[in-house]
Amino acid sequence: MPDSGTVEPVDLAAPGLSLRPWRVTDTPGVLTALTDPATARWNPQAVTDEAGAAEWLRRRMDADDGAISLAVTDTADGALLGAVSLHHIHGEDAQVGYWTTAAARGRRVATRAVTVLTGWGFDRLGLHRIELCHAVPNVASCRVAERAGYAAEGVLRQSHRYGDGRRYDEHLHARLATDPPPTL
Repeated sequence: MPDSGTVEPVDLAAPGLSLRPWRVTDTPGVLTALTDPATARWNPQAVTDEAGAAEWLRRRMDADDGAISLAVTDTADGALLGAVSLHHIHGEDAQVGYWTTAAARGRRVATRAVTVLTGWGFDRLGLHRIELCHAVPNVASCRVAERAGYAAEGVLRQSHRYGDGRRYDEHLHARLATDPPPTL
């Protein structure tokens, strides 16, 4: 895939989940999720109102940025459970990101979504290495990384400013296309 090429929309499935392109109708769910204090702390998107949520969605729906961003929904009722994305795609390398709604926490939604999108990135985009970074105090994201088969590689010192405005050390995890996939 070219460094800044267009990624075609995709629909993926994980056990109990649908990973699909974002829709304008997701605006209320995005607003609720990104204004939740637990989500807002670890996400630098300053979404505080419906207009901000709509702008957040517009950027995610823009396929010309070379990233893939998907809504994660419940297959049973279509409820928005989170987001998952591959971004900073350069050659055979990329980064994965995600968040979950309050209702989805503790259900391994992020693990399933990250695992499926990672496999798709290896198989369909020809990626070789995908990195996952999270703030060291974000223990839940460390569990997601480990369960999704991302090996811990080190600590990046004060490498990212998060939603609370502070810079944090981050754990760097990565999966290679040659690593065995985790069991969902």
